[in-house]
Amino acid sequence: MFTEKVIAFLTELSQNNNREWFNANKSKYQAANQEIKEAVLKLSPEINLFDPKIGNQDPKDCMFRIYRDVRFSHDKSPYKTNMGAVFAPGGRKSIKPCYYLHIEPGGCFLSGGIYMPETPVLKLLRKEIYYNSAEFKGIINDKGFKKAFPAGLSGEKLKNPPKDFPADFPEIELLKHKHYFVIHEIKDSELSSKDFFKKVMEVFKQLKPMNDFLNRAFEN
Repeated sequence: MFTEKVIAFLTELSQNNNREWFNANKSKYQAANQEIKEAVLKLSPEINLFDPKIGNQDPKDCMFRIYRDVRFSHDKSPYKTNMGAVFAPGGRKSIKPCYYLHIEPGGCFLSGGIYMPETPVLKLLRKEIYYNSAEFKGIINDKGFKKAFPAGLSGEKLKNPPKDFPADFPEIELLKHKHYFVIHEIKDSELSSKDFFKKVMEVFKQLKPMNDFLNRAFEN
């Protein structure tokens, strides 16, 4: 689905993260960005077939700017050294469960669920899991799900039980999560494999039951 140009560009950019180099090599960025756009146009309708909540996405709503916001950062590097696309209802700014493709030299992955939910949303998610913990455990412990996402739920957890939930709840560890997302790591070389598109679809389909569950938090 991708050529080696995307990783090559990002590798060079990470070694030359300055405006002079970027402007001199802007054609490389444009070529890489076009590949991401074409990937979105290929992936979006296929994801929509098994998860109609996502809808057919416009690339501009799924993709990210390469320019970093450095106003409040000690790192003044002007450009991101990764590219990707998020598929969610309404696009990348959605607060609902998503499917995500991340391309970064040595750190490519497929992901999904909900990352960094705001406090009201996080409370809704925990409430849904609290009342339906057996169902949620069944989803994340499913054989196919665990094969796709062997590390399970990723991200930070609270040290103590969250407020508004009983500390003696048998599945309290599930409620300590600050995020509800999972990761499937991929090798850089897989991006240019003829089977990569098929793999993305297989991984995302394994993610759908968890996204369906998390979506209920917004409906109830």
